[in-house]
This record gives sequence, C-alpha cells and structure tokens, in this order.
Amino acid sequence: MPIVKDTLRAAVRVGYDGRVYKQFRGPKAEERFANEVKVLRYLEARACPFVPRLLEAEEAELRIVTSNCGSRVDHLDEARTRELFAELERYGVRHDDAEMRNVTYRMQDGRFCLIDFEFATILPETA
Repeated sequence: MPIVKDTLRAAVRVGYDGRVYKQFRGPKAEERFANEVKVLRYLEARACPFVPRLLEAEEAELRIVTSNCGSRVDHLDEARTRELFAELERYGVRHDDAEMRNVTYRMQDGRFCLIDFEFATILPETA
C-alpha cells in the first residue's frame, strides 16, 4: 500500500481497493483515535457529504479504515478554504486544524472534502 503520510502522529496508507488506512501513534494516540472515530460517526449520522466514511475502527491497534475522499489539494485560495471549514460547522463540527493539508478533491463528483478529524470538536447544539 502506498504511504500517503508518515509522521510522528500517524501513518496513512491508501489500499489498492481505494480505502484509507490510518494508524495512530505518538503522543496521546489513544485520545486522538477516539476523537476521530467519534467525530466521523457524528458527521455520518448527520449525513455530511464531504468527509470520509468510517468503515472500521480497531481500538486495540489504534487503526481506522475510511472511504477515500480524493487526492490532496495543492492550491486553493484562502477564501474558499475558510468557506469549506465554515460549511463543516453547519454540521456541528469545528475542525480545529483548518489547514489546506486537510482538504482533498473528489473527482467523481467534483467536490472538495475535508479529512483528518483527530483534533476536531463537536460543537454544542443550539436550540
């Protein structure tokens, strides 16, 4: 499987089936794993169309498997980047790492997507 990311915090690989495998490691790996799983489940329950779907979560191995949201984006203007992260907040989540490295482009539907929710916050619901 080709390595997409290999840092102190995580190793990310894309399988030949297109699924994304993320292995958490380093400081607070258990906490970051649990948070990403919780946030992805929350967003799926709200039918957020521009984030990966959690397919597997292996707590003992601190590994998740998600659907693929396309390829990384190298260039995107700041206004559009801010707009994407603001759109996520309408689904009740603040990303907390709102950087272009967490934006992908899905060619199938021409949609920009967001990835990497290990630091994200589920916002309190307002009435």
